[in-house]
Amino acid sequence: MRFNGDRLKSARIYRGLTVAELAEKLKLQRQTVSSYENNKITNPDDSIIKKMSLILEFPEEYFLEKDNMECRVGSTYFRSLLTTNKKYRNQQIQKMNFISVIYLYLNDYIEFPSLNLPEIHEDTDIEEAAMILRNYWKLGERPINNIIYTVEQNGILVTSYDTETNDIDAFSQMVKIGENYIFLIGYSKNKGTAARIHFDIAHELGHMLLHVWSEDIETLSKEEFKERENQANEFASAFLLPKEAFIRDIGDYADRFIYYRELKKKWKVSISAMIRRSYTLNLIDYNTYQNLMITMQKRGIKKHEPLDDVLITAIPSLLKTSVKMLIDEGYLTTKEFMTELAGDYGLSLNSREVEILLDLPKDTLKISNIIPMHKFIIKRNKS
Repeated sequence: MRFNGDRLKSARIYRGLTVAELAEKLKLQRQTVSSYENNKITNPDDSIIKKMSLILEFPEEYFLEKDNMECRVGSTYFRSLLTTNKKYRNQQIQKMNFISVIYLYLNDYIEFPSLNLPEIHEDTDIEEAAMILRNYWKLGERPINNIIYTVEQNGILVTSYDTETNDIDAFSQMVKIGENYIFLIGYSKNKGTAARIHFDIAHELGHMLLHVWSEDIETLSKEEFKERENQANEFASAFLLPKEAFIRDIGDYADRFIYYRELKKKWKVSISAMIRRSYTLNLIDYNTYQNLMITMQKRGIKKHEPLDDVLITAIPSLLKTSVKMLIDEGYLTTKEFMTELAGDYGLSLNSREVEILLDLPKDTLKISNIIPMHKFIIKRNKS
């Protein structure tokens, strides 16, 4: 097995390290590490590979495997592209790459929901596009209580993630698997209120339906990117708060702050987003909109709104439920799961790493050497 420099690079990015930082930990020259990653040096000593394994917490086999060519990552939309350090963005993209391979493996055992999205023509009004999706998913005009469950049922993978920065809200990624493709949505656990999660997920749906996924997002100008973000925000508002139903609910009270608090319980959308929706639907003028937002600012509830600690929503469960089912029902042992993932799909990871990626309980995939127990027949007591 030959050393794979791409694997060193992916492990480094996954751990959030720069080349210089990794070189310092390995006690090597920066140029040497760079040469390893670019496959200019393809035969590092076993002792170096062992050190890479210890520092990056990846099995040694990981650095000797070929990449799975069935999974090819496409574009990635980050809501905070303009403010987030590229290191953090790449770290999350690498996590999604791993999840894609795990999905590919699980797909051999599980019949997952197929991707189920309507085709939206380029000249379709955003308000109309949101209702097309609602009708396509048979949601009508009712509130969406659990948006994560809804999108997972329609073939979109969702995951939540820990991150060292608060600059990343959510992102979506397209991955081509063979001749098909899937979408993945990731959202930050750092900002995990139900209302925030619902808007983030709906925002990413906007990107999926409205925007071209063949382009390199990094090449967009600041103005082009902001335009796409505004369109995705507009879609999220229209999707979560369908026009006619919201107008009926808000009635003559669009200028009353207290009324939005009550509506938040029903729609699971933030108060600030509902106020904005009222403004875009011309239910309030700009001055009223500004006054309502100033009221929130003065009360200190702009970032932490009422009901944020009360409202709940479903958490991602499609992948972790499938893994638990395969193991709990005896289709696979934990050892078989980890061995097949490595042997058939070229992804050697520590079991704890897979648990973190899929948000599985600790030790779900721990491989234990269970000593078989003898079974005995108890004799009758002697009289």
